[in-house]
Amino acid sequence: MAKNRGSKIELTAYDDLFETDESRAEANLSKIREIPIAEIDEFPDHPFKVLMDEDMEQLVDSVRRSGVMTPATVRQKEDGRYELISGHRRKKACEVAGLETLKCEVKELTRDEAIIVMVESNLQRTTILPSEKAFAYKMRLEAMNRQGQRSDLTSCPMGNKLTSASEVSKEVGDSERQIFRFIRLTELVPEILQMVDERQIAFRPAVEISYLSEEQQYTLLEAMGYNDATPSLAQAIKMKKFMQEGKLTDEVIQSIMQEEKPNQKEKPAFKDERITKLIPKSIPRGQETDFVVKALEFYNRHLQRSKAHER
Repeated sequence: MAKNRGSKIELTAYDDLFETDESRAEANLSKIREIPIAEIDEFPDHPFKVLMDEDMEQLVDSVRRSGVMTPATVRQKEDGRYELISGHRRKKACEVAGLETLKCEVKELTRDEAIIVMVESNLQRTTILPSEKAFAYKMRLEAMNRQGQRSDLTSCPMGNKLTSASEVSKEVGDSERQIFRFIRLTELVPEILQMVDERQIAFRPAVEISYLSEEQQYTLLEAMGYNDATPSLAQAIKMKKFMQEGKLTDEVIQSIMQEEKPNQKEKPAFKDERITKLIPKSIPRGQETDFVVKALEFYNRHLQRSKAHER
């Protein structure tokens, strides 16, 4: 009888080994289900923004008509709730469309595996902001390096980083050096990082600025506003060099930002078209303010004479 029990156990294990493709497909299908949106939490520190733009409006219309065609990806947490890994735009579209559930594929993933899947899926977007790439690359490399440390404790941390960056580079098209440049952007203060996203500051100068301390970056932000200018690559490199030498004071930052850039057009004295269109073209560049001051003085004298006549 004990022998029969042993045979039965061996037979079950044998069947499991030769599981058919059809049964595997059925098992995967069983993991796709409609999950209440109220039970789905956002991915912690998700670096990609969900914007209510024209593409989102089209997605909302599509969801209203046909529902979600491609399931989102989630993993179940210890508390029984779900964590959204990919499909943040689909989830938002369902919320806007008034749906209460989201079609999801439930995957068993560790935290680091979930990070890698989340970044991979979102990097397929057609438009990605520099800040989104920056934090996405950082999160993914950190997750890959942690995995490497667990599997090979003898490897050098920097070796892990370079290997991970090489793997990511092959997938995304950015060089390893460019990936690390993007990651440097995560050291920028939020206001300057937003200027990079809005293309007010060029990418390479922003990378150099990222080496400045938070206090120095805020001083630079004030200097940019005061001078109505953003640093060129040469100016950013100069500030970084002064910082490394311990000589980057507030005065030095202001002085660098006041430098004239090569081929820089002289800024008009006034931005308001109501003023500039009243200044004759014959007035030399740089003398617009004098012209306006004289015009105002003349106008004030005219007002005073008019008041005198009225008495």
